[in-house]
Amino acid sequence: MKELIRSRVIRIIYIHIIKPIFFQIDPETIHDFIVKRGSSSNKLTLKLFSLLFSYKHKKLEQTILGINFKNPIGLAAGFDKDAKLTNFISSLGFGFMEVGSITYNPYEGNPGRRLWRFPNSKSLLVYYGLKNQGAKIISERLKTKTHNIIIGTSIAKTNSKYTVETKEGIRDYIEGYKYFKDVGDYFTINISCPNAFGGEPFTDPIKLNLLLKEIVKVKTLKPIFLKISPDINQETLDKIIELCLKYKINGIICSNLTKNRNNPKIKVLNAPNVGGFSGKLVEDLSNKQIRYIYKKTKGELVIIGCGGIFTAEDAYKKIRAGASLLQLITGMIYQGPQTVSEINQGLVKLLEKDGYDHINEAIGKSEQSIKS
Repeated sequence: MKELIRSRVIRIIYIHIIKPIFFQIDPETIHDFIVKRGSSSNKLTLKLFSLLFSYKHKKLEQTILGINFKNPIGLAAGFDKDAKLTNFISSLGFGFMEVGSITYNPYEGNPGRRLWRFPNSKSLLVYYGLKNQGAKIISERLKTKTHNIIIGTSIAKTNSKYTVETKEGIRDYIEGYKYFKDVGDYFTINISCPNAFGGEPFTDPIKLNLLLKEIVKVKTLKPIFLKISPDINQETLDKIIELCLKYKINGIICSNLTKNRNNPKIKVLNAPNVGGFSGKLVEDLSNKQIRYIYKKTKGELVIIGCGGIFTAEDAYKKIRAGASLLQLITGMIYQGPQTVSEINQGLVKLLEKDGYDHINEAIGKSEQSIKS
């Protein structure tokens, strides 16, 4: 009860005081401000945040691929691009987080404006273009810090015209990947950034086959996930699933940003014709992919659901579609930092309402009857 009251008070403060101020300022400026403040937080501040935002319940704890997750809600890649916020994010109640996406070579990001808010669509338009400090610097940063949160390292291809050619693109992936073979808890291979030079070449199954063939040659004990686009067709998705099973990739993240401007949920005027949309514009696409992959693989691939999670009901829908874990960013930006705690509290109530003793009982149950 005290956690519920705490979350409601923080929500009121954020929605009525903090958010109106933040939303008058350029979103990238606000993001940079939060990264700077969060990365410099002292132990006392982090302890205070933990008291304000943490929530634990045994129904939400899972051991997946040998990793113990205290709760299923993770921070998606794209927020902590340079792995500066690992302690700060932990204090907000997340069960895990992904840093990056990280590329072999550093990249300063696409020129010009790179981030827009679209409140009517509960979405962000993102055009960063894999801005990050590069694999060497970020891996060293992670090695020299202690962490009390599960960390995924999202690896992408350097945003450059020199990595467009398939052979060079694979080499770039592998060189960045090697820096993290013993750093972090799991890998994500990001083949779906919509903002990089040359598009998304490794969404093509022929090229993806060549990439994964080289990836698995690098020996690591870390589980591997593949992050895919919500815009791919079913034929391509079927081939990607086959390749994941062939190369023993452990799971799939559904999904990245959508570039589809014909989405009927878009309520955006004069949006630039660059970048990809997050949030509610991805939700249905993500849920459809999750449901399809879970049904097709009978749960053999671990699914991380990402896209449009604002509430416990949104999260539960993805779990019942087949997701074992979840990720968000946009929901927290629109709803406030208490969002993770609210979702976890709500998930426990939804599980109890449907008669489940543990979250893993609800995974993939969207097409089955609820327990009586």
